[in-house]
Amino acid sequence: MRFRRTVQIRITAAAFVTLALLALAAAIPLSSTAQQSVGQLSNRLDSSRAQAQSLSGSIGNLNNLISHLDGQISLVQSREAAVSSQLASDRAALAGVERSLARERALLVVLRARLARARMVLSRQLVSSYEGDKPDLVRVVLDANGFTDLLEKIDFLHRAEQQQQTIIQFTRRAKAQADGAAVRLTKLQDSERRITQATALQAAALAGMNTLLQSKQSALQQARAAQQTALAAALARGSQLQSAIARLQAQQAAAQRAAAQQPAPSSAPATPTATAVPGAPASLGPSGGWAIPYAIVLCESGGQNLPPNSAGASGYYQIIPATWSSFGGSGPAAYLASKSEQDAVASRIWNGGAGASNWVCAGIVGIH
Repeated sequence: MRFRRTVQIRITAAAFVTLALLALAAAIPLSSTAQQSVGQLSNRLDSSRAQAQSLSGSIGNLNNLISHLDGQISLVQSREAAVSSQLASDRAALAGVERSLARERALLVVLRARLARARMVLSRQLVSSYEGDKPDLVRVVLDANGFTDLLEKIDFLHRAEQQQQTIIQFTRRAKAQADGAAVRLTKLQDSERRITQATALQAAALAGMNTLLQSKQSALQQARAAQQTALAAALARGSQLQSAIARLQAQQAAAQRAAAQQPAPSSAPATPTATAVPGAPASLGPSGGWAIPYAIVLCESGGQNLPPNSAGASGYYQIIPATWSSFGGSGPAAYLASKSEQDAVASRIWNGGAGASNWVCAGIVGIH
């Protein structure tokens, strides 16, 4: 019985390296989040979500592979059971052939002994007949002591001739039996060799299937362990980032409320501030005037002129290139322009509050 089904395990080293890198990136502890802006944390959260999405796709592929391997393992186990049953049957047949072979060998020994004895008796008869004088009927009649003695001598000669013929026939039959036993013995030996070879092949196939089954189980366990570790690390990373963003936003909102509750000084020396865009809301922050509410700016960029994030948004107001260009911004990206130009473009986008939906942070801080 030959096992023709070929099974390949396609879990590559690159897949495990990818999982390991994702798990390592997700396991990096958060730095001092109190000193980081919401915009920076949001960028990191976007990166973490992209990693989680990639990990989810990898986990889906591994789940499909695991399902496929489970089916193959079941097939191998059924083949293993069939081969084990066939192997037991072949061994029983081999034992029967060996018993028959032993009986035929014992019979061959007996027949050869009989043949040897028959040949010896026949040889003695031939030698006796050759050395003695040929019986003469006239002499037998003359030497006979009466008719009774004559009949006895004639009967003796007749029986001696019959015995000689019987010995010859027996010898021929014994030789034929011995030859037949030798032929059967040869056939049984050939049958024994074939059964032995078939049994050896089946034993080798069984050993190979056992090895294949063990390797599949090991690969299955490694894949599951890798995806579980990477998934747990990614989820923990995302949870940490979301908690950090929520804490920072709460701190910023509390600071804004406290600043709003403080009375304005009755007299204060005039201090130069950045020029606000005409028609923009009064949104003053620690860094000067802004074209949109400072709470949104703080949530988007922390008041910093940030380079493009994963979505391409940049500058103080986190404006994407397409929006920047459509509202009259110069250059390829917002962060490359001056603050005054960014203020002007943001004011046009804001449009008295009608464009608040263009900033995700507007909904987060409760400005619509």
